Amino acid sequence: MPFASLGLTDNLVRAVATQGYTEPTPIQSRAIPMILTGRDLLASAQTGTGKTAAFTLPLLQRLQDGASDRAALRVRPVRALVLAPTRELAAQVADSARIYGRNAPIRSTVLVGGVSLKPQCDALRRGVDLLVATPGRLLDHVSQRNVDLSKIEILVLDEADRMLDMGFIPAIRRILALLPKRRQNLLFSATLPDPIRQLAGDLLNDPATIDVAPRNATATLVHQQVHPVDQDRKPALLAHLLHAGDGGQTLVFTRTKHGADRLARHLERAGLRTAALHGNKSQSARTRALDDFKRGQVRVLVATDIAARGLDIAQLPLVVNFELPHVPEDYVHRIGRTGRAGRDGVALSLVCDDEASRLHMIQRLLGRTLPTEIVDGFAPTRMPRLAPVAPPSRSSAGRNSESRHRTTVKTSQPAVDRSTRHPRTSAAPTSHGRQRLRASHPAKTGDRIS
Repeated sequence: MPFASLGLTDNLVRAVATQGYTEPTPIQSRAIPMILTGRDLLASAQTGTGKTAAFTLPLLQRLQDGASDRAALRVRPVRALVLAPTRELAAQVADSARIYGRNAPIRSTVLVGGVSLKPQCDALRRGVDLLVATPGRLLDHVSQRNVDLSKIEILVLDEADRMLDMGFIPAIRRILALLPKRRQNLLFSATLPDPIRQLAGDLLNDPATIDVAPRNATATLVHQQVHPVDQDRKPALLAHLLHAGDGGQTLVFTRTKHGADRLARHLERAGLRTAALHGNKSQSARTRALDDFKRGQVRVLVATDIAARGLDIAQLPLVVNFELPHVPEDYVHRIGRTGRAGRDGVALSLVCDDEASRLHMIQRLLGRTLPTEIVDGFAPTRMPRLAPVAPPSRSSAGRNSESRHRTTVKTSQPAVDRSTRHPRTSAAPTSHGRQRLRASHPAKTGDRIS
């Protein structure tokens, strides 16, 4: 199904084609026509499936209607508002609006914290059709009377479950009180916990519901692997795995800001170009680190969970959980940074004995046991001990049965597949016929838009 068949105007279809995409993802093919009708929408899809374009494209089209008439107004009212939980996600949405709206008479700007208010105030004074903001910074502008939200026609809550996790729901309710009663509401979320469903019930009017993935499902193209190791040997193991690889970019997750900085320094000393991304960094430092990583000037980005949502990094082959998250759902969001838009990816987790309970909760969430292997030379003094995990659903039982309850040993220098130049990251074929799990070569610029 081409994008043109979804009801998008020619200028938007051309903008999509310019980016090299021709085929919409399932969330896009279902959400775009629904949004164009003006109906409220509750949409859930796993990370990496193209939710941003699913609402950005129809949003731009709806804003095109009457845009030329409003251009002559002395004060150009804000007509659409997108709320995002993090600065990085807000910047991604704003970039999407800029790229796909380049041929549309739409003005947009982004309001996030950590940077000066003045440029944002200047943009608001010039007039904005589409506003992308984090809740806190938007309320700062509201308190200073820099922005008028009384003419909003469309509201989008992006990554609503992350808004809940970060405690933004009270701020969102304050913002909702400033909006007109008659408007279109779009709520997008990777998961739909009960508090989000309650918010949706209060916010949405007779919504259409789209759920294109099982709750808390991981992307099917992400190959997951657990490496047991002692906590104090994790930095050395990570450096070893990265040096044995093909030089591809890697996103590494830690639980704490100070831990991210320490690990980044260790990897730098090991000869790996590394940057850290977390909440203690200034906005300019965060933007620079992310830009350097996207351009390939930095090979490894060490981040806290601030980066688990909203980072859209093309052809990212490997994600590493240096430490498992406290909340098992965050594991799904972390590894969703790879295996996006039809491309294969690998997610490795370095797990020590103290993290056994976290690993067990993750496996319970997934409904299966993740394959485990010990890297030669890094065997832990104590293996993480796990309670049995409930068997997977019938549809996945066959796919996972061979990896269940099996531990293999990896050679000290992982073999390299010469045809793809990507590291093989699991054991050689055994007598049971189990193949090595390896990072596949990223696909060429694909036919799907993220």
